[in-house]
Amino acid sequence: MVLGEYDVAVIGGGHAGAEAALAAARLGMKTVMFSISLDAIGNLPCNPSIGGTAKGHLVREIDALGGEMGKAADASFIQSKMLNRGKGPAVHSLRAQIDRKTYHREMKRRLEEQENLQIKQAEITDVLTKDGAVAGVVTDTGAEYTAKAVIIASGTYLKGKILMGNYSKESGPDGMFPANKLSESLKGLGITLRRFKTGTPARLHADSLDYSKMEVEKGDETIVPFSFETENPGENKVDCYLVYTNEKTHQIIHENLHRSAMYSGLVEGIGPRYCPSIEDKVVRFHEKPRHQLFIEPMGLDTKEMYAQGFSTSLPEDVQIKMYRSVEGLENCEIMRSAYAIEYDCCDPTELYRTLEFKTVSGLFGAGQFNGTSGYEEAAAQGLVAGINAALKLKGEPQLSLERLDGYIGTLIDDLVTKGTNEPYRMMTSRSEYRLLLRQDNADERLTPIGHRIGLISDERYNKLLKKLEMIENEIERVAHLNVSPTVANPILEQYGCTPIKTGIKLSELIKRPELDYEKLKDADISRPNLPAEVVEEAEIKLKYDGYIKRQISQAAQAQKMESRRIPSDIDYNSIHGLRLEARQKLDKIRPESLGQASRISGVSPADISVLIIWIEAYTNEKQ
Repeated sequence: MVLGEYDVAVIGGGHAGAEAALAAARLGMKTVMFSISLDAIGNLPCNPSIGGTAKGHLVREIDALGGEMGKAADASFIQSKMLNRGKGPAVHSLRAQIDRKTYHREMKRRLEEQENLQIKQAEITDVLTKDGAVAGVVTDTGAEYTAKAVIIASGTYLKGKILMGNYSKESGPDGMFPANKLSESLKGLGITLRRFKTGTPARLHADSLDYSKMEVEKGDETIVPFSFETENPGENKVDCYLVYTNEKTHQIIHENLHRSAMYSGLVEGIGPRYCPSIEDKVVRFHEKPRHQLFIEPMGLDTKEMYAQGFSTSLPEDVQIKMYRSVEGLENCEIMRSAYAIEYDCCDPTELYRTLEFKTVSGLFGAGQFNGTSGYEEAAAQGLVAGINAALKLKGEPQLSLERLDGYIGTLIDDLVTKGTNEPYRMMTSRSEYRLLLRQDNADERLTPIGHRIGLISDERYNKLLKKLEMIENEIERVAHLNVSPTVANPILEQYGCTPIKTGIKLSELIKRPELDYEKLKDADISRPNLPAEVVEEAEIKLKYDGYIKRQISQAAQAQKMESRRIPSDIDYNSIHGLRLEARQKLDKIRPESLGQASRISGVSPADISVLIIWIEAYTNEKQ
């Protein structure tokens, strides 16, 4: 029963699946996307927010490459805030509270209107192959769809199971059906599957909360959009609130630990270290008298409030006592109980950096299926998988982002090179090039790549070139503008700076820690009227010039190792001098460069030295 012939089939309609399907279709591939429920497309089954520390960087990079998450978030946010403003620009990260239903409608509409793309409600049970390559997919009703490339973006649906106390049930998130049959098909293709776990807090009725006992968390007055193309981002519509657990909360948890699905042994999967359940926090950080929790709206047309930081697998009677022990939640009514959810995922070291499986040509993985956690990490991988599926079918070179290109490159390199033993979460500390990979310059780094691939229009690319020209012109202007002591010293005195005795360039004043571009406006009467993003990037480049140059130099040194390619047909077992562990790890990962090889756990500097000698001898022999 063949019901359709396609170039690319995408399994899953979450954040990874949506980006993959849009990218493949926009690159000219006849694409079909399958979702167990069309009502789950672009769903936010856990926190109704997008962005956050490091995750905001990912969203801006997705947008810079030509993805859709940033635009959909800008169209559906209800509160926006730039995090870490008190720190350096490398860790500034945008975060937005999202109306989850609006986001779903926005993403579903964009998918429905996309040329070359069909979306269908169905559970995929089999991936078909022929001669070691993908040939199509089969639904649970027996319908077959041929495809030359398949992208698995199954999220937490793959053999999903929810757990509360001693209760467990096969289920996807939000009470959706699980995908129970596909795992066996993937195992039959030789793909290694593992069991991971994540969790979600309860949803509380807004009218049952006492906001007078909570700290109000307001959004920013000036809204910064996720998308570089959003010109009118709108305004904040809601407040969020901060509350804390207390000694009573912790006592309730300790007394009922044996009833937690996680501590009773019912949970088989491995949970995320950086997003632990409340019982895990209380046990691991027993010296802390309290833990902060955020109470956040789920949308404008619902009374549901999300309790961020309060995820648990404790049974429902304990959940009620635990939640009501918190000041401000004494009379709270739980609308949806908290639960843990287990699911199958792959070993990402079985993937190339393109996110294609090494053993099955044309089969790609993306999102939580690859062992990550978070909407943003999923969308980033979906975009790359969709791009590479299309480029592979076109016969064009595929996209392999480096760590120096962005957080997306770092994310993928970490997954395929180091692997992960728990749900992987992106953090700024994972990148060694944080000052170069800021969220403000994501377009400068990645939009030229998106344009070259075909996801960025000529119009948008030319706007970027104009913006970069304005930035360089402004840097040049302030570097040559002389400020006299008469003009500068009143400003310097106002902000506690050392006065000057001779003229000084405005750029040197901007570099002073106490000063910034805005504080020096009275010393700059010829200042042009520039867009805020131009001013921001020009100031960062001026203020951190020395640090940026130092990191560029470090990156250039590291890039030498990345440029030393390793022959694809190398037989590691034949190289004398490599330790047994190194041979095994190198043979499994099949690194593309010496740089990637050096990041593999179990490969020592001595092993890299042996590889360098072997590659030089191999190259000389071929010549």
